[in-house]
Amino acid sequence: MGNLVCGGAMLQCSFGAAPGTLMVLPANMVMTAMPIANIMDNKPMVNILPFGMCNSPANPMVAAATAAALGVLTPMPCVPVTAAPWAPGSPTVLVANMPALNNSSKCMCNWGGVIQIQQPGQMTIQVP
Repeated sequence: MGNLVCGGAMLQCSFGAAPGTLMVLPANMVMTAMPIANIMDNKPMVNILPFGMCNSPANPMVAAATAAALGVLTPMPCVPVTAAPWAPGSPTVLVANMPALNNSSKCMCNWGGVIQIQQPGQMTIQVP
């Protein structure tokens, strides 16, 4: 059983230099001390905040800076681009008619990074 994820959870991207934060708006209408997340809480700069500097060569800003530095990988500020929802989510627990987000869910950034949950924001509620 995994832990239910709520607002304030700590996230990490495989190409990011620093941890980020999951912000969950109270629109889901389900709360612990913070709003509980579902798989659709994947909006960049709204739900998923930046991860410091991005090291992904697939990121156009990093590719341009690397080309300008004659091929030396040059990190640029992270701007997450997440089009797909978190996967897999909880198969049996729904939050606002969508699967609840558990701490084993992952989200893909369009620049190739895998965003995973480092700390779910709460440790008392478990979901499958």
